[in-house]
Amino acid sequence: MKILCSIFSLFIILVTVNGDCGVVTKREWDGLSPLQVEYLARPVDLVIIQHTVTRTCSTDEKCAEIVRNIQTNHMDNLNYADIGSSFVIGGNGKVYEGAGWLHVGAHTYGYNKRSIGITFIGNYNNDTPTEASLEALKALLRCGVEQGHLTSNYRLVGHRQLIATESPGRKLYNEIRRWPQFARDVTSIKNP
Repeated sequence: MKILCSIFSLFIILVTVNGDCGVVTKREWDGLSPLQVEYLARPVDLVIIQHTVTRTCSTDEKCAEIVRNIQTNHMDNLNYADIGSSFVIGGNGKVYEGAGWLHVGAHTYGYNKRSIGITFIGNYNNDTPTEASLEALKALLRCGVEQGHLTSNYRLVGHRQLIATESPGRKLYNEIRRWPQFARDVTSIKNP
């Protein structure tokens, strides 16, 4: 009976961590298990938005393929323990599990241990984010707050505000700058 209760408890934890947020799990996109994990102190108050600078995707099959390719590159070529992003969002409006809510990612040097990194598939200097992908981000953030992964007063920033990069691209950056959680002044966030 104790074993059955333990298994049921583990199932509930896993469903709570990803299931309620509608996240496509690594198992579902055929991702590899991380080589090692470091746990992220939660709740987190910083969300960093990035882009992949790859082609966009609009189908489940193509988006999952791109996420697998990113993970392969991160693990095989960059020697990361896993895909770097906490989550990846496709043009199909689906959110793909990366390091997730629980683990430290490898998305923004100097900020990984205190943030969630969410990466959009595409090059948003050229591409316009789909309404479905923007709604997926909003739903993920809402769910993160509801489940206690994010503080209710979390700050949303573009990758470019913290390090020298064009990410998340002008068009995506222009979109998130209008959101109420967007932090225009990153002085208190930025590493010295």
